[in-house]
Amino acid sequence: MRTILIFILLGFSICHSQEKIAKDYFIHPLDIPLVISGTFGELRSNHFHSGIDMKTNGEEGLNVYASASGRVSRIKVSHGGYGKAMYIAHPNGHTTVYAHLKQFSPEIEAFVKKRQYAKESYEIELFPKSGSLTVKQGDVIAYSGNTGGSSGPHLHFEIRDAKARPMNPMIFGIEIKDTRKPIVNGLWVYSLDKNAHVNNTQEPLKLRLSPQEDGSLKAESIHAFGKIGFGISTIDKQDLAANNNGVYKIETEINGQENFKLEMNRFSFAETRYINRLIDFAYFKKNRSRISKLFVEKNNPLTIYKNKVNNGFVTVQDSLSYTYKIHVKDYKNNTTIIDVPIQGKFADSITKPETHTTQNYALSNENYTYSSGIFDLLIPKGSLYKNTYLDISVNGETVKLHENTTPLHKNMTLVFDVSHYNEEDKKKLYIGRINGNKKVYFSRTYKKGNRFSTRTRTFGTYSLFSDHQKPTIVPINISSKKWISKETHLKIKINDSESGIKSYRATINGKFILMEYDYKTGMLVYDFNDKINPISENNFKLVVLDNIGNRATFETTFYRKP
Repeated sequence: MRTILIFILLGFSICHSQEKIAKDYFIHPLDIPLVISGTFGELRSNHFHSGIDMKTNGEEGLNVYASASGRVSRIKVSHGGYGKAMYIAHPNGHTTVYAHLKQFSPEIEAFVKKRQYAKESYEIELFPKSGSLTVKQGDVIAYSGNTGGSSGPHLHFEIRDAKARPMNPMIFGIEIKDTRKPIVNGLWVYSLDKNAHVNNTQEPLKLRLSPQEDGSLKAESIHAFGKIGFGISTIDKQDLAANNNGVYKIETEINGQENFKLEMNRFSFAETRYINRLIDFAYFKKNRSRISKLFVEKNNPLTIYKNKVNNGFVTVQDSLSYTYKIHVKDYKNNTTIIDVPIQGKFADSITKPETHTTQNYALSNENYTYSSGIFDLLIPKGSLYKNTYLDISVNGETVKLHENTTPLHKNMTLVFDVSHYNEEDKKKLYIGRINGNKKVYFSRTYKKGNRFSTRTRTFGTYSLFSDHQKPTIVPINISSKKWISKETHLKIKINDSESGIKSYRATINGKFILMEYDYKTGMLVYDFNDKINPISENNFKLVVLDNIGNRATFETTFYRKP
């Protein structure tokens, strides 16, 4: 019976691993040549890019087509993130995602606006009932835009599997013209145990690379001993765009034997923050350039690794020679090859990196707590990827919490005792993080009695700040007693330079109106096609709150032909 069960499980495993992908199921969701500004799995801040970014010629308002027939399963409208986004569930079990949209198609736009007005909120998340919003492949479902966290007009497009895991759209036959090999910007080598060394040092070393006649690269020869690993900084460029995009695959071998593969086909959102374990996080924070480590350290469960042998580590023995080879590939299999000659050589005298020790030693698999003066700290277990000496100092109401060159996987909790403030002053208090340029960033502050707390995954300097300033409101195309019949939209600009905008509410003649907010520009826009103002003389009122509760109000009367 046990043997039968093993064969059943083995068969399931083989079938699962050989998932059949239909190359002709999905079509390109734009009707212009496909040019991309972001590839699947591209390295981003704290996450992998979960789709491909399609250029829209720098314009907004292009038709976005349903990539396959299905039903609209989710719609989300938010100020940040994906902005206006639509999710379509397909009969094959996959879901496509269309993000940063300017607006939805007329039927879907009406469906969304009706519910926004009912909720009196621009931000909304909807899960339409099955069958209520169906689309056919090639239907216009929306129009491209620049909403949310987008830094320029484009369409973010995803294909997710039945478990909501993003998959590389190019697997499904989405074609991108690419005949260019990936570009290697740098190669590093790391000593990874207490006895290891490279060229008589345990410090990370950047290796010189020399182009070869066959188009490959050759690294300078190194003398090494013990457990070492390599890291690479690399990008890919497609034929029709100058963007620095991510690569698809990196493979390594030692003396002809494969020992590591990284492949961007699929990942889960639950694992995406482990990107900070993949990259040399400290180097990125200091130099704004990402090095992908070609080895897998403890507390790194990423599923993008394949065919790992010794987790990609290379163990060099004295007096033996090795050839380490790296293959960097894009999805079209354009390949850049790097050869690294290694000579095993034990050195009696080596340079060791300076170890900075403190009395605050945090274990990665245990909770860490700290208290001093008015300040308390909790770092839950699993937040740190490795045991770490923490550099913590408290000066009055300001606490220096280590350095942001160390990544945190989970939120730590910072708590300040504010019992020495009176009740009125407490209302204006918030916790802020001070960056290197002395700029203060509001950190969401939870207030409970005399204990104010915040949760964050960023080390740095935090303190208590007061915000007594109201938000600013600047009308753009509206003023008292002005006729604005020719205007299609009503525009107002809002800003708060301290704690930031929390909420806003606008009315015309006492009735709620939907104003779309672009936090990147601070612009609020109302579409007169919503027809909330049926009379000639209209009273407009806007109330804006910041994150501390400071309130600004703007009121005026305008005229418009009904």
